Amino acid sequence: MEQVTQRTVALTGATRGLGRALAERLLEGGHRLVACGRSEGALKELEQLGGDRVFARPVDVRSAAEVAAWAEEACAHGLVPDLVIANAGKINDPAPLWEVSAEEFDAVLAVNVSGIANVVRALAPPMIQRGRGVLVGLSSGWGRFASPEVAPYCASKFAVEGMISALAQELPAGMAAVAVGPGVIDTSMLRQVRGEAAGDCETPEAWSHRAAPFFLNLGAADNGASTSVPS
Repeated sequence: MEQVTQRTVALTGATRGLGRALAERLLEGGHRLVACGRSEGALKELEQLGGDRVFARPVDVRSAAEVAAWAEEACAHGLVPDLVIANAGKINDPAPLWEVSAEEFDAVLAVNVSGIANVVRALAPPMIQRGRGVLVGLSSGWGRFASPEVAPYCASKFAVEGMISALAQELPAGMAAVAVGPGVIDTSMLRQVRGEAAGDCETPEAWSHRAAPFFLNLGAADNGASTSVPS
C-alpha cells in the first residue's frame, strides 16, 4: 500500500465483504480504525489485528442513537476521523418492483440512505469543528444507471449520489464529501443478485489493495465528486 501519514478512519460495515478487506488494509498501513458492524465476533478479530489502533463497537447504522453513541465515544477517546467511509450496505432480492415488499424496500433505504445520514449527523460536527476531513458515501454503478430487479437498491444509491452532492455544498472549505462507487466485486451482496456468476469478479481482498490508498488520498479538492475506485 502507498505510504501516507497515519490517519484516523471511521468505517461502517467493517465486519464483512468490502468493509472487512478495507479494514485489514488500513490496519496494515498503520492507520487507526474506528469501526462498526453487526458481528461482534468479527469486530473482536479486528481488535486483535490492530490492538490499540482499533476502536470497534457493534452498531446498526439504521439506528441514529446507536451511531451517535459510537461516534461520541470514539471522539471522546480523541478519535475524530480524518476520513469517514460509510460502507454499510444492503441489497434486495432480485424481483420486479411490484413484487418487492414494502418491508424489504424500506430496509434497503434504511441502511443505504438513512445509515449514511446517521453517520454524517454524528461525525460531521466534530470534523467541522476541527476544520478538516473527508466524508465518503459508498455509491454504485447502480446509483448512476438503472438495472431491472434491483429498483430499491438503485433508488438508494441514486439517493446517495444526490445526498453527497448536497452535503458537499454545505461543508466548509477544507473539507470534502465524495460519492464513491467501489466497482463490481465478488461480495455476498453481488451473489445475492448474480449467484455463482459473481465468482468471475474480483475478490474484496484484491480490490482492497487499490481501494485503501485511493480512499486515503481523497482530499478537499475532491469535494462534490462522483467517482469510482480505479480498476
